[in-house]
Amino acid sequence: MIVYDSFWKTLKDKGISQYELVNKYGISKGLLDRLRKNESLTTYSLNKLCVILGCKLEDIASYVPGSQPSQDPT
Repeated sequence: MIVYDSFWKTLKDKGISQYELVNKYGISKGLLDRLRKNESLTTYSLNKLCVILGCKLEDIASYVPGSQPSQDPT
């Protein structure tokens, strides 16, 4: 399962608020909700977050083996 726990740390470290993500960078509240729930994201969304935060993918997402996703993405 992919988890986004490191996203919240990176967001804080970069000094960017959720408000800024939504209002300055056009990130949807739904995307933030999916991040909170560790639900699936598109590679487009992951790339956009990396560009905004000036970070690598591993700074916002990690794979936890043996975990089951909360939903079937199909």
